[in-house]
Amino acid sequence: ELPPSEFMQVADSTWLVLSVVSNGREPSGCQATGVTKIARSVIVPLAEHHVSVLMLSTYQTDFILVRERDLPVVIHTLAGEFDIYKEEGGECVPVTCDDVSNGFLKPKPAASPTLHPVQSPQTRFCVLTVAPDTLPAIATMLIDVLFYSHSPPREAGNSSQDLDSITFFAFSLIEGYISIVMDAETQKRFPSDLLLTSSTGELWRMVRIGGQPLGFDECGIVAQIAEPLAAADISAYYISTFNFDHALVPEEGIAEVIQLLQQRQESSR
Repeated sequence: ELPPSEFMQVADSTWLVLSVVSNGREPSGCQATGVTKIARSVIVPLAEHHVSVLMLSTYQTDFILVRERDLPVVIHTLAGEFDIYKEEGGECVPVTCDDVSNGFLKPKPAASPTLHPVQSPQTRFCVLTVAPDTLPAIATMLIDVLFYSHSPPREAGNSSQDLDSITFFAFSLIEGYISIVMDAETQKRFPSDLLLTSSTGELWRMVRIGGQPLGFDECGIVAQIAEPLAAADISAYYISTFNFDHALVPEEGIAEVIQLLQQRQESSR
């Protein structure tokens, strides 16, 4: 319903959402584990079959977005590991390879993916949720933070500079569940009794992927981060955006994460 506008850029592709559940149930815990749990079984195999993905971690669970035109490849790639269902009229209906085989072409082996530069600003972040019925109590503050508090973004030409800090605020409302990522200083502006976080209340540090806008045609960007972190069993909360990808890791593990990613960069040269 959004009217066409010179100020709004829309990607050409239509995307579908994959939600990975265990034993037919959503993960019950609220501890963000993100790409770590699904890297080996979903993200890496799709990258190997040249499927571009967008990753969206939320406080409650994680979603993988794939382009609609890649669905046959996705089904064929994952059918051996997962039972796959599609939603029709609110019901989950089993999907088989035969259902999407029309026009399926076995993908060519993917070329070695580009390893994009990563940056780790000093900013500390919080991963939070809000009970839907308390949202009106913080609505004014949300609007101020989203639209008025931050200075205009720097030009793309400056984005490759080493960042001491980064402006990042993510708000998602999915099927009634609210998930928020904000820096620790911004969190202080909100009523503490309305923002819910894990029992440990841990803080997160960010790794931003890409020295310039990444686009959507390349595969393996999420796998660049997911694979080494999964191998080291490091929890990560991952958010793909229009221009860059962002991985949040527990603050105490940021040094190990940077070392792992640097080793991967060096070994690929």
